[in-house]
Order: sequence, then C-alpha cells, then structure tokens
Amino acid sequence: MNKEYKVAGYVKLAKKWENNREAAMQYHRDYYRKKFIQSADMTLVDTYIDITGQKQIIKRPEMLRLLKDCTEGKVNCIAAQTKGYLAANGKELCYLLKYLFDLPVRIDVVTEDVTYRMDTIQNIENQRVELKKMADEYALLDIEAYQIWKEKVLQKIRDMK
Repeated sequence: MNKEYKVAGYVKLAKKWENNREAAMQYHRDYYRKKFIQSADMTLVDTYIDITGQKQIIKRPEMLRLLKDCTEGKVNCIAAQTKGYLAANGKELCYLLKYLFDLPVRIDVVTEDVTYRMDTIQNIENQRVELKKMADEYALLDIEAYQIWKEKVLQKIRDMK
C-alpha cells in the first residue's frame, strides 16, 4: 500500500443495544482505534455508530454522516466488521456501492466477513471492478429507483450542513 488511507469504522447495531448505548459505542470506538493505531498507512478518522432499528441507509444518521464525509474527501476507506453493517439487503448494498464508487474521490471498502469479505484495497483490479459492475448493473435494472434513492441521500446530506 502506497496510499494514506483515511479510515472510517462503521457499525450498525440493533435497537436493543440502546439500553447499553455508551458501553456499545465505547467498545466499537476502542475496537477500531486498536485496529488502526499501529498502521503506517491507515489513519482512523472517526467511528460511525448507528444504534437503530432502521435498516434503510437514509434513516441511519451516522451512515449519512459517513457518506457526507466521503463526499467531502474526509474519508477514503470504510471499514466494517460485516457487509451487513453497511447495508441490510442486496438492493441497499448495490446502491451504496454505486454511490461510493461513483464519487470523484476513490473510496475503498473493507469488511471482515469470513465468507464474503470485501477488500477493494488488496484486490484492487478484480474485486473493486466486479463490485462496481454488480452495483451498476443492479442500478440499471431500475435506474429511476436508484436516482430517487441517491437524491434522498444527497438531500439528507445537504440537510446536515
């Protein structure tokens, strides 16, 4: 790796964690801090933690803050323990990847899933291209639905300012 990665740790926890909110948030902040503290080329920018029953990205405030930071160039790598943290279903995952991969600044995605691990840094030529292709093809199935989703995301990001 020759690039300096500005990493965001992202976690989406179920609503039941609301009762132990502070402990859960501290655990995940510590997890990502420890994970990247020794890295020579990866700096943890922030940990974004949604504790909500909401599965849709547009209803997850910390995911929206993360997308805003990606859009503004503050983050160029998203780390999540599972792809399930990133998106609750295939549609949301494809829309999210399309959004991220279409940004003018390169955004990489790394998960720790055992079976379906994403790592667009280590496997740049193949995995990133294939994930982008999948996301683009999925969005093209109903481009109007993707455009509506994207506009809602962009509106939520604008509302944050």
